[in-house]
Amino acid sequence: MKIAVLAGGLSPEREVSLSSGSLIANALAERGYEVALADVYLGTGGKTPDELFSSNGKYSHTIPEDPPDLDALEKQADIGRRLIGHGIAALVNAADVVFLAMHGGMGENGQLQAYLDCLGIKYTGSGYAACLAAMDKNLSKTIFRAAGVPTADWIYTSTQEAFSRRNEIKFPCVIKPCSCGSSVGVTMVDTADMLESALVAAEKYEKSILIEDKLCGREFSVGILGGKALPPIEIKPIGEGFYDFTKKYQAGMTLEICPAPLTKDECARLSFLAEKAHAALGLGDYSRIDFILDEEKKDFFCLEANTLPGMTPMSLLPQEAAAAGISYGELCEKIALTALNK
Repeated sequence: MKIAVLAGGLSPEREVSLSSGSLIANALAERGYEVALADVYLGTGGKTPDELFSSNGKYSHTIPEDPPDLDALEKQADIGRRLIGHGIAALVNAADVVFLAMHGGMGENGQLQAYLDCLGIKYTGSGYAACLAAMDKNLSKTIFRAAGVPTADWIYTSTQEAFSRRNEIKFPCVIKPCSCGSSVGVTMVDTADMLESALVAAEKYEKSILIEDKLCGREFSVGILGGKALPPIEIKPIGEGFYDFTKKYQAGMTLEICPAPLTKDECARLSFLAEKAHAALGLGDYSRIDFILDEEKKDFFCLEANTLPGMTPMSLLPQEAAAAGISYGELCEKIALTALNK
């Protein structure tokens, strides 16, 4: 079976995606599949599908400390407004299934899924409509609330209009771009005099933003596989600051405990809410749902849903799968075969 692994893309999370894609490709090759890894934005470098598919599995990518310079990447690619590089169409048409190792951008907002649907190509993860709903934080939070999944109060606005709505903003708060992941552009705003710098940071990625009430408490993540919750993981950033881009992807910056130290009732409640959030958005084969256990209200509040969560062996979802007795290679294979058999 031939599996095309798509990673990269024109997204602030492209470096994380390339790391995930490299390890997914290696794991699938080790299990005997012919695999081709490609950056969906930069294309195949003129190579044909026959040249790209291999069972060698010798890919690697190191995540830098800072998000990528997308303006420089656009100049490098020199493909205008196109989001899919040269050779990608031929590659995916030659594959039996496409494994999406994308994070953010067109990989999680439904654009790539819609493109593959139009080509009649099978792929991993959720469909385009569910991806769109999950990526848009304003829409997903609206759906969560309608489904009875607790989520922090928020204001949906733009960076330009935020100042005119200052009387509506409660401090402390969290300002984040509406459709980014990996905490890029996110700022914890404790006082009003921090507002301007936070808006500038968010606007680097997107003009539409969320201003959320800041919740304090323990952070958790729950992987969903086949519609069922995996053992939850607790996330404890080391030192000052929140669980930002650096703490997420640089070694030794965060303590991750799986299974999370929760009571039986707490674990049942968290798993129930994660499965409910996954179903409410109409997500597919797998996802990861992030929560905070609010220390004041004593309940779990959903932060966001990840339709294509990180897939390095030390990413949260693979750690949770390992706690359930599923190895990294088995997890990758299970996701690929589920997509093939849709």
